[in-house]
Amino acid sequence: MSYPVFSATGLALSVLVSVVAVDIIQRVFRSRRERKGLPLPPGPTSLPLLGNGLSVDTDEMWKTYTEWKATYGEVLYVRLLDQEFVILNSQSDAVELLEKRSQIYSDRPFIVTTEPYGMGCNFAFKRYGDHWRLFRRIFHQTFRADAALAFRPMQLRRAHQMIVNMIDDPDQHASHYSTFAGAVAMSAVYDYEPSPRDDPMVHIVDRFLQATLPAITAKRMVLFRMFPFLLHIPDWLPGSSLKREARFACDCAINMVETPYQYAKRRVEASQQPTFSMVSDHIARMQKFDEPYRSDYATTLKHASATAIIGSSESTSSTLRSFTLAMVENPHVWKRAQAEIDAVVGMGRLPDFGDRPSLPYVDAVLREILRWQPVGPLGETMSRFDVPRLESPLGVPHATSTSDTYKGFYIPKGMSCVCTKIPRSHICHITGATIIANVWAMSRDEARYPNAEQFVPERFLTAEGALTDDNPSSFIFGFGRRLCPGRHTADASLWASIATMLATLEFTLAKDAEGNDITFEPKYFLRGGTRHPETFPCRIMPRSHITKEYLQRVLAG
Repeated sequence: MSYPVFSATGLALSVLVSVVAVDIIQRVFRSRRERKGLPLPPGPTSLPLLGNGLSVDTDEMWKTYTEWKATYGEVLYVRLLDQEFVILNSQSDAVELLEKRSQIYSDRPFIVTTEPYGMGCNFAFKRYGDHWRLFRRIFHQTFRADAALAFRPMQLRRAHQMIVNMIDDPDQHASHYSTFAGAVAMSAVYDYEPSPRDDPMVHIVDRFLQATLPAITAKRMVLFRMFPFLLHIPDWLPGSSLKREARFACDCAINMVETPYQYAKRRVEASQQPTFSMVSDHIARMQKFDEPYRSDYATTLKHASATAIIGSSESTSSTLRSFTLAMVENPHVWKRAQAEIDAVVGMGRLPDFGDRPSLPYVDAVLREILRWQPVGPLGETMSRFDVPRLESPLGVPHATSTSDTYKGFYIPKGMSCVCTKIPRSHICHITGATIIANVWAMSRDEARYPNAEQFVPERFLTAEGALTDDNPSSFIFGFGRRLCPGRHTADASLWASIATMLATLEFTLAKDAEGNDITFEPKYFLRGGTRHPETFPCRIMPRSHITKEYLQRVLAG
């Protein structure tokens, strides 16, 4: 006789559907009672249990929300399974709620896999409170606008090294971008100089990122919501592989937090005048504190440093890949930028930050890159949670600490975890709403950016050629108290690399064997919550006057 075999995932899904059904029914009555006659924001009609899940483009949900804006307005209410979302499609609404009412909208939603997979060290996931405030203060002291100026010489040097690598091996430009971004982050945070290939510190970070990828898959999210006891069963029992997987991720997280920090600490202790970095700056500050605050401060510094590495590398390299795509598709742009650089800087040196005010078109190119292909189209880094054929953003958007009223609509209190006890276990399910700033919709506002799908740097210039007051960084880097604390350093890294590339390189379509242009359809994918362009054929070569001898002479001078 044969017996049906039920996987843990299948069982979890079955129980989840039952719990979701009961929870949604309870929530409908609870919501009506709490709203006291106030309506929720408008949105598409939802199906029982599934909500609006079948109506959302699971690969590019930000585009669905942008399309719904035309029908339902700039503030939307969406339900995906048992999760509620309020979508803000305009910058003005995001500013009004996330900035002007930041005391309400600065929390984070509950994420079930954060702690089991060692992601508790990531500042982006921290709930709003005193611990988060200390994180933020450490970030701000190192990366605020005036302090970030100390990193500029290093950023230019890294950009120059990147150009040398690109001229040597242009086909590996994406790898060179990653090396540049990682090197800037490692230098700024730990005063560490990673080698171009097979660097041990880079491997430690990569190992952690790979180990935590399962934490944002459907199976892991469902299983840990349904059966949290799986983290505690003996290693010899079936299903213990999940515990071992999570334990390995936690070990990788400890290694990523401790190893580079201890390296930086040793450098500080061995040097009378250590190079400025995030860790060296705050180790000096810590000497003024008494225990146990000094111990708490050191732990927070370790986690803040690791977060800076995690958050900066992917976004910078992705933006530079989009820059390359834009230059290949729009050669007139890099030609105009080169003409501006040649007129201001000349050909005897490369641009530096002192030239930036005199290079408005280069800055317009940077602004258009940020607007044209936002790295985080739904605001900040997003994870994805799916239950067969359904995906919804969970990750690290905003959550409200209390319910609110806006434009006559009821905004539910933020997401939290509620455990429902069942025999031998309990089920973790989500209640409350998440607030999402739809950056994609803001970047596609046709009233503000006509022909928004086209790459047009001139939209940020006045008729006289000066920069306008419109800067997409006002919405690209987030809102309110959750605004990206490293935005000044990120902006400087992008400008240094883009200005250096425009001054030294040319970007064209690749050629086939017959000498014909190879055309392609650009595509994007999500990795770790960051949006990247897929690999595309192109030809990157130095300008006619750029030789190795020229670079050696210029860089030496």
